[in-house]
Amino acid sequence: MKLCIDSFILILITLMTDERKIFMIILYITTIVLAYLIGSFPTGYILVKAVKGIDIREVGSGSTGATNVKRVLGTKAYIFVMFVDALKGLLPVLAAKYIEVKIGFTAQLHILPVLVAVAAIMGHSKSIFLKFTGGKSVASGVGTILGLNPVVGLITIISWMVLTYFTKIVSISSIIVVLLTPVWMFVFKQPLSYVIYCLIGALYIVYLHKENIKRLLSGSENKIRN
Repeated sequence: MKLCIDSFILILITLMTDERKIFMIILYITTIVLAYLIGSFPTGYILVKAVKGIDIREVGSGSTGATNVKRVLGTKAYIFVMFVDALKGLLPVLAAKYIEVKIGFTAQLHILPVLVAVAAIMGHSKSIFLKFTGGKSVASGVGTILGLNPVVGLITIISWMVLTYFTKIVSISSIIVVLLTPVWMFVFKQPLSYVIYCLIGALYIVYLHKENIKRLLSGSENKIRN
């Protein structure tokens, strides 16, 4: 125990005497916090509130995501919200990758993009602007994957579109494609941190779909209307 405490103190002293490391840590923390705030931007809530004057969380599934927005505002709003929510995941991850490469801190482990991706999807599902409610992080999650690896991201998007077209059920398509993302990351020999993120992120998104899963099992899950 004493050895652990002494080691921790030594690390703190090292950090305190190295201005560059302090700067990098502050930069990393700032980037992660900004990613969470960007992820928290409640696209669907704001759009529905502005157009209809109602709280999207009191409609349908109670989610602020694109699928629930479609129930109120239709297909155009659905596409718009999905696109913006995907950007909420994509842009922070791209920024994190750029920062990590330029700074060179943890670049080999690819830590910052993964932490930023986690922050973005947490922001979407637990928005600070909506008392920690939100959507189910599918679009923002796919955006983060697109930022980590464009090929895996495109495969995920195309797979989702094909599955949704044939099943007409967004939830089952979303669950299947996110569960496949760690497999694709592994197949394309991506960093271990990317594979782990996709696995944990997929399980988190599946958890957010727990009510949908119950409806799927009972055969009462809603299908999308063309």
